[in-house]
Amino acid sequence: MTKDNGGYPKTDAGKGNFRDYKYDLVPANARVTMTLAGSDPFQEELERASSAAELQAFIAKRTIEEERTDAPVAVRFFVDSRMTGIVGYVPRGLESPVFEALTRLERIGKSRVPARIEKTRHGLRVLLLLGQTR
Repeated sequence: MTKDNGGYPKTDAGKGNFRDYKYDLVPANARVTMTLAGSDPFQEELERASSAAELQAFIAKRTIEEERTDAPVAVRFFVDSRMTGIVGYVPRGLESPVFEALTRLERIGKSRVPARIEKTRHGLRVLLLLGQTR
């Protein structure tokens, strides 16, 4: 069985695991993260955003049309009261934990997921800090 990586190279396919979540898709602990997929084309945008003191990821829920076509879920940053361009995509199959995190955040009046940028040997990568949404 092959893993569907959304057509991204292995080094940019993103990373996350359902075992990091409890039955109701609440992160098992505060250290749970998810690495976005498809960040290679957005390295310049990531470089500009990397100087921000605090990063918050803006993730819009899919429209009915996007749901019908199973479109990838794009992620942008909200930095210095401005929205950046796309910085990556939620890895294929891991949309549910992200949407559940957004629902939890909406209940407390927030709409953005904490995030950070990490430098790897393959470039800059975005980590969603989903454990902080518990």
